[in-house]
Amino acid sequence: MTKKLPATLDLDARGLRKGLTSYGDNGFSLFLRKAFIKGAGYSDSALDRPVIGIANTGSAYNPCHGNVTQLIEALKRGIMLAGGLPMDFPTISIHESFAYPTSMYLRNLMSMDTEEMIRAQPMDAVVLIGGCDKTVPAQLMGAASAGIPAIQLITGSMLTGSHRSERVGACTDCRRYWGKYRAEEIDDEEISDVNNQLVASVGTCSVMGTASTMACIAEALGMTVPGGASPPAVTADRMRIAELTGAQAVAIARQGLTIDKILTEDAFENAMRVLLAIGGSTNGIVHLAAIAGRLGLDIDLKKLDRMGKDTPVLLDLKPSGQHYMEDFHKAGGMATLFRQLKPLLKLSALTVTGRTLGEEIELAGPGFAQDVVKTMDDPIYPQGGMAVLEGNLSPGGAIIKQSSADPGLMEHEGRAVVFENAADLANRIDSDDLDVTKDDVLVLKNIGPKGAPGMPEAGYIPIPKKLAIQGIKDIVRISDGRMSGTAFGTIVLHVTPESAIGGPLAYVQNGDRIRLSVSKREISLLVSDAELQRRRELSPITPPTAERGYKKLFLDTVTQADQGVDFDFLRAVRPADPASGE
Repeated sequence: MTKKLPATLDLDARGLRKGLTSYGDNGFSLFLRKAFIKGAGYSDSALDRPVIGIANTGSAYNPCHGNVTQLIEALKRGIMLAGGLPMDFPTISIHESFAYPTSMYLRNLMSMDTEEMIRAQPMDAVVLIGGCDKTVPAQLMGAASAGIPAIQLITGSMLTGSHRSERVGACTDCRRYWGKYRAEEIDDEEISDVNNQLVASVGTCSVMGTASTMACIAEALGMTVPGGASPPAVTADRMRIAELTGAQAVAIARQGLTIDKILTEDAFENAMRVLLAIGGSTNGIVHLAAIAGRLGLDIDLKKLDRMGKDTPVLLDLKPSGQHYMEDFHKAGGMATLFRQLKPLLKLSALTVTGRTLGEEIELAGPGFAQDVVKTMDDPIYPQGGMAVLEGNLSPGGAIIKQSSADPGLMEHEGRAVVFENAADLANRIDSDDLDVTKDDVLVLKNIGPKGAPGMPEAGYIPIPKKLAIQGIKDIVRISDGRMSGTAFGTIVLHVTPESAIGGPLAYVQNGDRIRLSVSKREISLLVSDAELQRRRELSPITPPTAERGYKKLFLDTVTQADQGVDFDFLRAVRPADPASGE
């Protein structure tokens, strides 16, 4: 007589029964899995609960994630109180300042790690712990591809410090003080002193850099619990958010609320509105394009620019304003911003709570008096934080963060001073022999996705030392790279296509005239088409390649900035619309 499998070996595909290792016998596969996990002391009762994976990105190399141990403890508490079984697992962790050659080079690898670990291990939902610049987009990209219920937990911002009675925080003030040091306005002793104060605790940058931008975008996308973007890393509020996130992870597991139901076209439109209204990092648009691409969606840069014309900057945070993330949190966080943006938002977009964004705004209440989030009638900048530029220098588009640029340089024509790559820049930018004036346009080539590789944040080209000493604080700068969201200045970024694959930027020469007109959304090289073609024929471009490893994969498959600098094979193919006949 055949013996019936015990009830604990029921083979429905939930919890520990998901994604069984193949031994040719599913019953044995589950039996073996349970035998091993019981070696860690788990009971059948525990193993029968919904399994909630926790992507653990703690690392000694990542101080932005220095609170992950405490977050996991609070997450586990929330998961178990809600009847789930928490299972944390490690993934790649990337810190902006500790990743060579650049964190962007490794973002796609982290996304693949996240996706495959979600697929490989049994879990009914996953909590993604991220904070530093590339970690949140990498996790959302990977989770979007994996397709299960997912929820983001932000690590939170650092606290601000104090230098000689002046409040300071990373990393806008890092750049400001380094600029003073280069200009010889402060000495070695002071730059050493301020270095001790700029990062006052673990956590992400305290200004509206890329990390804070992606935290706000994650909440705007509906991927965090309400209020998930703003609590600083070391606060009790952040721990309570973690506990609530754990409980909500169990809820979305039971409901089967998969990530594709959250990350819709309406959600991405809301994210673009928020990106513009917070004066967010230009990196945000690259990451949004990459996340959207994992769902077969595209981010329309022209639409972003149109939206920017009626979406003012409302958040008074550095580098576009004066405050820090902890001030934003005390002012009510994203709920306060959502109230002001409500007429422009897609309120029916679903969030991880199972409620719509509109319902969450109503549940947040009427708000209170504060001075960090401005009103639509009294913004800190009349248009969105960034503008999209086009022209013969950037046929695929370029970005400028207009809210942190010099108004006097927004309409400008100047002579090109060209640097062929980052090494050329480092070797010559401080030379007394550099032929440059304040009216020139600095051009840096070969720092795009393939050119560097990895599109580093070298687009924040330093002011040449000979000009800095004269007191020059800004100059028009153009590159195919990125800049930190903490940076500021009249800087044109993400020039597409990049110079390393033969984009027009590759053929700019010293002395060429370049015209920037933000009002006309134009970035133009004032050279005839015939002359550009002559230069192409004289100096054909061979895109960079590599013989092996991740670098080969990167160079062979990475897309341009307008498609998110993702790997082409990771983008989803959107199902054809039946009405189109395709």
